[in-house]
Parts: sequence; structure tokens; C-alpha cells
Amino acid sequence: MLLPPKTWTLIDCNYRLVLEQLSYRPSVIVYTIVLRAYGQVGKIKLTEQTFLEMLEAGCEPDEVACGTMLCTYARWGRHKAMQSFYSAVQERGITLSTAVYNFMLSSLQKKSLHEKVIDLWRQMVDKGVAPDRFTYTVVIHSLVKGGLCEEAFKAFDEMKKLEFVPEEATYSLLISSHTKDGKWQDALNLYEDMRSRGIVPSNYTCASLLTLYYKNEDYSQALSLFTEMERNKIAVDEVIYGLLIRIYGKLGLYEDAQRTFEEIDQLGLLSDEKTYLAMAQVHLNSGNAKRALDIIEMMKSRDIWFSRFAYIVSLQCYVMSENLDAAEVTFQALAKTGLPDSGSSNDMLRLYIKLNLTGRAKKFIVQLREDQIAFDEELYRTVVRIYCKEGMLEDIGQLTKEMVTNDSYKDNKFIQTFFKAICGEPLRHQKVKGNVASNQLDSTALGYLLRLYLECKDFNNLEEILKLLLETAGSMSVLTQLISNFLKEGDLSNVKALNDQVVRLGCSVDDATIASIIGIYGKEQKLKQAQDIFTAVADSPTCGKLIYNSMIDAYIKCGKPEAAYSLYKEAFKKGHDLGAIAVSKVVYSLTTSGKHQEAKEMIHLSFQDNLELDTVAYNTFIKAMLEAGKLNFATSIYEHMLSKGVSPSIQTYNTLISVYGRGRKLDKAVEMFNLAHSSGMTLDEKAYMNLICYYGKAGNALFLV
Repeated sequence: MLLPPKTWTLIDCNYRLVLEQLSYRPSVIVYTIVLRAYGQVGKIKLTEQTFLEMLEAGCEPDEVACGTMLCTYARWGRHKAMQSFYSAVQERGITLSTAVYNFMLSSLQKKSLHEKVIDLWRQMVDKGVAPDRFTYTVVIHSLVKGGLCEEAFKAFDEMKKLEFVPEEATYSLLISSHTKDGKWQDALNLYEDMRSRGIVPSNYTCASLLTLYYKNEDYSQALSLFTEMERNKIAVDEVIYGLLIRIYGKLGLYEDAQRTFEEIDQLGLLSDEKTYLAMAQVHLNSGNAKRALDIIEMMKSRDIWFSRFAYIVSLQCYVMSENLDAAEVTFQALAKTGLPDSGSSNDMLRLYIKLNLTGRAKKFIVQLREDQIAFDEELYRTVVRIYCKEGMLEDIGQLTKEMVTNDSYKDNKFIQTFFKAICGEPLRHQKVKGNVASNQLDSTALGYLLRLYLECKDFNNLEEILKLLLETAGSMSVLTQLISNFLKEGDLSNVKALNDQVVRLGCSVDDATIASIIGIYGKEQKLKQAQDIFTAVADSPTCGKLIYNSMIDAYIKCGKPEAAYSLYKEAFKKGHDLGAIAVSKVVYSLTTSGKHQEAKEMIHLSFQDNLELDTVAYNTFIKAMLEAGKLNFATSIYEHMLSKGVSPSIQTYNTLISVYGRGRKLDKAVEMFNLAHSSGMTLDEKAYMNLICYYGKAGNALFLV
């Protein structure tokens, strides 16, 4: 307890009076009382003078007097003087009390002098001074802050063995330490130990646990803890709300995350940019770039300071929304905070690719290289993807050589595949040394290399890479993706070159890809090329419905309905059911080309084989026979349709009105009209006009009226 000013003044006066008495014999007790009085009010010089007087008077200071001096220095933060005095005390062999050590330890820790706390603690232990609960609390804190976590946990165990109950703050600090080190189970064990002692966790402890649950993806436990906090009326701060937003985002509960964000705002707790950015990232993960940008704009309107991380998240928002101008401005702002990170550089580069701005992408890469941006694997992948597409062999080699100097990439199969292919000896020579393809090479990298050598017209290396790729798992998916990319770009020359190489090696890509190639050739009226692709796979047992249908489409688009019909019959003989759509297309093509007999044969063929036909197919058949003038067969198709339980459409009835009208069976035409009406269909103008037209031709003026 501090002495009031009047009290220590009175002590000072009495002390001076006593000194003037010749009969007074100096006493260490009196001096100690005076030392304490001066020390409590910060009279450091008077304290030191009094201590010297005591020595000059022949009084040998004891542990209490020395402890009083040390506590005075500690109280007022005179750590240099305290340590010097402490050294002198040690030289005299005086053993200090636990309370004095606690005073000094606490004073040092308040100034974050954790190394000195730890050093003093060790000296205390060496002297055999017994620590108490307060000692352990202070020392454990400094040990953790000083990075000596193992020693901190050892002290914690000692503390419990001595039956000192740790404070909540001590538990909180150690739980946080375990969480940061990824020792999740140890953190949970500490929490359970704390709860078993009836200690209510603080919001700081809860924040550490929520972080643990979030990183460990144990979201049910996180929500359970949040419920427990509400039950124990533990104050929820912005940090905890921010974690809750992230957890809701991970669970896909985007609206709950938004409601929590709005609640923070209403409570007046929203101030930290981390909370804003957490909400923005949740929106980004949900694919909603607009709402993410709304959060960024809210930050700007409220003058929230933008950190480097804020610029990174903002860039992600603009990249997702494909706002190139804003993305470039944000990237420049990020660059002013220091060299851009590889992730942001990759985001910017992917935007250029997405917008098909290859030229700007290449300039951007040059700038990255000049700025000596550190490449990670993802950025490297994006850059080599562009380099391969542009046939930039030398640039790939230079970048790859730089990447492999980083030891962290020595076991990276993607990067090592490029290094071995471009910078090392030819892969065909390496293959002799073992099963290179399956054990050491990356299939995606080999796919990129295929594109590189196609662009460079290096067919020797192309064949070698292709052979290696075909030995790897997932080779077909890589080839399919590469050909699909060529098809999207309309690059049929590379499609043909790659497919020819695949066929030459006795392999084939999947049916869907072959069908797509044939389809593109058909669309561009390149029938010969489509036929070549089809012929190469026609005898393969894997040649199925997709490929046949695609080739039939190509024949139809190129004005070869008879060839389409012939191919359909060939597929039919091989047992392929090409479906109702294929039948409809061929019949329609034959009809529009005037090949009515062939169309009739095909309809008969589909009936004989009991093919499952839909309404569209039957409508096509009926209309084809109407145009062929085979009216009786047209009506028999309708009857067959009904017998199979296929429901007519308004188009069916319209066509049948024409069939019966042309055959002058007006009663049947009216019957079709009434059937359509009674079935609840909306009769269109064509139905009315058909019926009126045929009644007019029959001279039935009454109906016209």
C-alpha cells in the first residue's frame, strides 16, 4: 500500500530528528522503513542516499532492506539500476524472498523484456527460491512470448503439480500457442482441463478455439462453442464474429454469414478490415463477385485503411467480375506496397487469358520477370501454358532453369518434367533408364509440351512426348482437353496433326472428342476430313453411337442424305441404336432432298426394329409422307404412334389436318381439329387456316361462313 504524502514526510522529519540524537544507535529496521517510504513515492535519489547512509553507519543491509531497494527500482521501471543492485546483492550471498522476485519479474515483463524475465527466473530457481502461483503466471507468459513453448509447458505442469490453479489468461495463452503450432488435440486437452476446474473461458480463449475448429474444419464444434458462449454470456467481439463469418462461408451458409456481418455493423463493432475482407472472401467463394465488391466499396466509403491484403482481395473481386481496368489499377496499388505476390500476379495473368488478351499477357509476364517476382508453382503453370501456346521454347527453358534452382521444387513432377524435356537430355534416352513416364513425369506437363511442339512444328519431339504421355495414367483426359481447346479456338490444323499422331501410334481419343472433331469438319463443309477421322476409328470396337451420329450429321450438313442413310443402315446392322433424333434427322434430310422412297424405307426399318421414338420423330415421319404424297402411310404412322402410347402434339394434329384435307377426308380433318381442341391444346392460326383452306378447296362455303 502506498503511503500518503503527509505520512512519508512525517517519517522523513522523524528520521532526521532521530539522527540528531547523539544517543541514537543506527538500526537496519528503521532504515528499511524509511527506504520503503521513499520508494513508494518515487524518491529514488533519497532512497539511494539513505541506503548509503545506512552502510556508512555500519548497518549491514539484510534481505528485507535489499528487497525494498529492488522493489523500488522495479516499481519505477529503473531496470538497469535494479539489475546492478541485484548483482551486488548476489555477491553478498543474500537470498531474496519470492515476493521480491515476483516484483522484479512483473516489472520486466510489463516492458516486454521477456529474455530478462526468463534469465531472472532461472537464477531464482538456481537459488532454490520457491515460486508461487503469481511467479508461474508471469514466467509462463514470458516463456511463450520468448518462443520457449516447451519450457513454458514444463513450468505449467510444475505449477499444477504444486496444486497452484492456473489463471484463465494462462490457459488462454497456452491454448493459443498450441493452436498456432497446429497441435490441435493438445489445445483441446488444455481447454477440457480448464473447464474441469470450473474456469469460464474468456472471449480470447474462445477465439483461439474457434480458429482451431475453423482450421481443422470441425464446424459443428465451432457452432457448438458459439452456443456455449451465448449460454455463459461471454462477450462476443469482432474477432469472434469474423471467425463465425468464415465458418458460415465454409459451410456454404452465405446468407447466414451476411446476416452476421450486418449484425456486427448494427452493434457498432465493425471496425477491423479483416472482418470486411472475411465477408468479401465468403462472397468470392460463393461466386458472387458483385456482393464482394459491395463490401470493398463499403470499406472505401468508411475510410477503412487498406492493407496489402485488402488490395489482394480487391484484385480477386475485380478478376472474378472481369473488370480489367479496375484490376489493373488495383494491381498497381498493390505494387506500391511492395513486390506483388505470386498469387496476385497469377490472378492478373489468368484474367488476361480469360479475356483472350494474349499480347497483354505476354507483356505482363515480361514485367514480372523484370521485377524479379518470385514464382510459385501455380504462376509457373500459368506462364508456361501461355509460352507453350505461343511456341516460346527458349523462354520456357530459361524460366524452368531458374525454378529448379529452388530446392523446394526438386520433387515437383510438373516442373521437373519440363526441365527434363527441355533442359536435360532427350526424354527418349532417359526412358531407357527406367519407367520414366509413370514414375517421374507429370501428364499435364506432357500435355503442355505436346502443344509446344505442335506450335513449333517439331514433330519428332511431338511423337516422343506423345508416346510417353500414352504410358501415363489419365493420358486420354489430357489429350481430350488439348483437342477440345484447339476446337474452341477453331484450330483444326493442330487437331488433325495431333489426332493423326495418336492414330499412327495405334490409339484413339474418346468418342466424344472424335465426334466433336467430325462435327466441326461437317459444320465447315469439310466432308473429306470428317470421313478420314471416321474411317480411322470405324472398325474399332469402341466406335459407338456418338461417332456414328456425328458422321451422319456431317453427311446431312454437307448435302449427302443418301450417305447419311447408308451409314445409318450400317450402324443398324452392327446393333447400334442411334436414337430417335438421328432417325428424324435422316428422314427429314431424305425428304427435303426428294428421296421419298428411302425416307419410307427408313421409317419401316425403325418400326420393324421397334425403336423407341418420340413425338418429334413421329411428326417428322408423318410430314415426310405428306410431302411424298403417301397419305395412307402417313395416317398409319399416326395410328402406330397411338398404339405405342406416344402423345400427339399440336404439330401432329396440324400435319394430320393437312393429310386428311389433301385426301379430301374433311370429316377426319375436323376430327383431328376437335381432338386437338378437346385435349386442351391451344390451337394456333395454322390449325384454323389449314381446315379453312381445305374446306374452301372442297367448295364448302358454309364452313367458311
